Amino acid sequence: MSPIHDDHWHQSLAVGAVGIALEHTAKARTDPDGWLRAHCWIREMTRKPITAAPATATLFLGAPAIAYTLHTTGHPGYLPAVRVLDDHISALTQDRLARAHRRIDQRHLPEPREFDLISGLTGLGAGLLQRGHTRLLRDVLTYLVRLTQPMRHRGDLFPGWWCRSGPQGQRTGRWQGGHGNLGIAHGIAGPLALLALAHRRHVTVPGQIAAIRTILDWLDDWRRDTEHPWWPATLTRAEWRTGTLRQHGPQRPSWCYGTPGLVRAQQLAALALHDPVRQRRVEHVLADCIHDPAQLSQLRDATLCHGWAGLIHTTARVAADAAPDSPLTTVLPALRRRFATYLRQHPSPSAPGLLEGRAGIALAQHNNSLITRWDACLLLTT
Repeated sequence: MSPIHDDHWHQSLAVGAVGIALEHTAKARTDPDGWLRAHCWIREMTRKPITAAPATATLFLGAPAIAYTLHTTGHPGYLPAVRVLDDHISALTQDRLARAHRRIDQRHLPEPREFDLISGLTGLGAGLLQRGHTRLLRDVLTYLVRLTQPMRHRGDLFPGWWCRSGPQGQRTGRWQGGHGNLGIAHGIAGPLALLALAHRRHVTVPGQIAAIRTILDWLDDWRRDTEHPWWPATLTRAEWRTGTLRQHGPQRPSWCYGTPGLVRAQQLAALALHDPVRQRRVEHVLADCIHDPAQLSQLRDATLCHGWAGLIHTTARVAADAAPDSPLTTVLPALRRRFATYLRQHPSPSAPGLLEGRAGIALAQHNNSLITRWDACLLLTT
């Protein structure tokens, strides 16, 4: 995640006050003495103007981010504010949907921020699902179904989510043919998780099951069944054409791009499809990842986005929904002990925020996610 300008720090769920408020409100749900600190952070996140502009507001910034945290508090005193914010969120979501449908009608490839979890319509949809706004959520799902339809570009028939530029907007070098992104934060695993979660809550649109299967088939195509199965984070046009990857082995086991996030999205899809064979297969991939020292050694920090906290919390969510005979039912205690050892031996991040800071680490350690569902913003909770 990139640093955020100071003018936006107060309204950022990713790195700023909104994520810190989420931490303290989640703790206050089980410890009433924590409400004073929680209310202080809520005042901090609302003390300056809040963006609701379609170009800037996302689940992790602005009105959608603040509505998300206020709703997660479960506190009735914040409901009027959430209702006001929802009017703005509805308008900006409809604007972004209209732009996305025009882009598809014109047969252009998308940019990740159109559809992804962090910046796009998948994130806005996750917020709508959290607050039960099913009518507008169905419009988002309808768009995601369209996103899975193939798109012809420069002679190639790409999946509809193939992005016109590289992961950071690059249009030269190896990214001049765009890229395919598999991750849950910025890639197609995010839409997959939202489509599956909505289906499990009986929020459906025509073509939803077919869209889920299309994404699953694509992820199956790119799974590498080596000694330790894995998926790449991204694909270049050359890799997509030849089937040959520059990446030669598993990446770090992170929530954002790695095996844990990809497994959770596919497990949710398997649960939505009532497919126990697929469910067991992906659960075994995560168990294998956790038992692979080479993969665990790639974790370089304790954070929620791409470090130990993300691995622990995502694994806990997968294990909670796992089949009774899943190997994941026994791995969490040892994994938590290893995380505790890591925290004792390494300094805490200097950043205080959710995705790359201390708030996310604290939430991953706090055992109340089943009550607060704070991790709906990560598309982990059912």
